[in-house]
Amino acid sequence: MEIGQKLREAREEQNLSLESLQETTKIQKRYLEAIEQGNFKILPGTFYARAFIKEYATAVGLDPNTLLEEYKAELPQTEEESTAQYSHIHRSRKDNQPAKNTTVFSFIPTVIVVLLVIGIFFVVWLFLQGSFSEESTKPAEKDDNEVIRDTDDGSQENEQTEDDGSGQDNEAGDESGSEDENADSQAEQSDDPQPVLTVEEEGTGSPPESTLTLENAVDDVQVTIEANGDSWLDVENGDGEVLFSNPVTPEDSPIELDLSSFDRVWFNVGSAPALDITIDGVPLEYPVNPEEEVFQKIWINLNKASEQSS
Repeated sequence: MEIGQKLREAREEQNLSLESLQETTKIQKRYLEAIEQGNFKILPGTFYARAFIKEYATAVGLDPNTLLEEYKAELPQTEEESTAQYSHIHRSRKDNQPAKNTTVFSFIPTVIVVLLVIGIFFVVWLFLQGSFSEESTKPAEKDDNEVIRDTDDGSQENEQTEDDGSGQDNEAGDESGSEDENADSQAEQSDDPQPVLTVEEEGTGSPPESTLTLENAVDDVQVTIEANGDSWLDVENGDGEVLFSNPVTPEDSPIELDLSSFDRVWFNVGSAPALDITIDGVPLEYPVNPEEEVFQKIWINLNKASEQSS
């Protein structure tokens, strides 16, 4: 018996239709039909076959791991190969970076010492220059309020004029006004809450389904999706309305969606290592290690700052 036939028989024993199974697994009906027919070529990527079959098996009451082990010769193996290739590329990038950075870092201590010595000499020079300048100007100092007048006999006499200090008061007032304006500006910036993405519940099982909350979200929440490899993405609102459902490739990136009118959204990620998601300027970090679970489901609650303040 083929794996598709076994899954179909299990579904019929549970009296489940493909439509109800689609609602449970969030896998489109045409992909469920393809699995039952053993036609894995029309799936969004052959490496999704295992993830979709595990979801199907769980929904109809079968052990997904036992089922995959029994029919492993029948299933495509590209998921493991893709994961291995991604891990190899990831390790290669890490291995190459130290070789490039070692040469650069070897010069840094020398540069720092040279700059430090130059800085010390410069500070000493400035100090000496200031001392010489102060000593040379002392004999020429005279009171700003002193006025020299000629007398009738040809001699000179000095008079002290009175200073009401209005000029200094004005300067002090200007400086205090500038400081007050800067303090008000900094206070306004600090009072503006920043969006924060927190994990409410880390998903378990396969695939894991996690719940996150975006606090202090802006009114016009935007999500940006960028792919560094082939992946699949479904996005729905809290009422089950489909906002996006397509394969995602680097050529399609970036993809932007407007979530302004929703309080809750759901992401069905086919290949987490290949997909970067940013919500309201905050990068989404997958609650479960994407290298261990490439297929993940995530709920995100959007708590907007304007609603919280009101």
